[in-house]
Amino acid sequence: MSKNKTIVVTGASKGIGKAIVKLFAKNNWEIIACSRGEEALNKLKKEISEESPNSLIHTFPVDVSKKSEVLSFAERVKNIAPQLDVLVNNAGVFIPGEVMQEEDGKLEMMMETNLYSAYHLSRALAPLMQKKKEGYIFNICSIASFMAYPNGGSYSITKFAMLGMSKVLREELKKDQIGVSAVMPGATYTASWEGVDIPEARFMKSEDVANAIYYAYQAYPSTVMEEIVLRPLAGDL
Repeated sequence: MSKNKTIVVTGASKGIGKAIVKLFAKNNWEIIACSRGEEALNKLKKEISEESPNSLIHTFPVDVSKKSEVLSFAERVKNIAPQLDVLVNNAGVFIPGEVMQEEDGKLEMMMETNLYSAYHLSRALAPLMQKKKEGYIFNICSIASFMAYPNGGSYSITKFAMLGMSKVLREELKKDQIGVSAVMPGATYTASWEGVDIPEARFMKSEDVANAIYYAYQAYPSTVMEEIVLRPLAGDL
């Protein structure tokens, strides 16, 4: 893969985001990554420099629930990369609960993190792709984007909305030769599942999701995988 390919990943310091960064770095992409934790980002940067020395990585601490920080991050991306090949809207938060029982404000907080961040960043960065009529946006949705499940609560609402946004972007951006995929993983072994009494082998690996995204990009521009659904072999948890 050419060294001048550039990818932006939010929520990049752990889980699926980290797996995506590591895979693309291994293939010599330039990485622009953000997450809330500066310490975790520094650790990620060190790992990439050691494991993939031919990949250049830029990291920024960003609270994506805040529009001003998302837009500031977008400006930094533009200063680094006049062209952008892939955007992965991965940042998100999961707080279990029921709509009728959860604490007031949970919907708003998860909407800001899970949906609005992707909305604002896509609007800010897609013009880089439109300018050259080339690029790909991956929105990390969830199985919760198309099915309700116990204790999904407001999280499920935000992920249904994320799938809707992906469908809209797909329709609007195809005239500019930009691919858009909604990636819907089932139970993946990430920090969201820490502390549960379930064997790790029962989960998917973050690397499996990253591999699916990389493969989907390899199929572009002749093919766009509009919806990518991944589930643990033994079924949903």
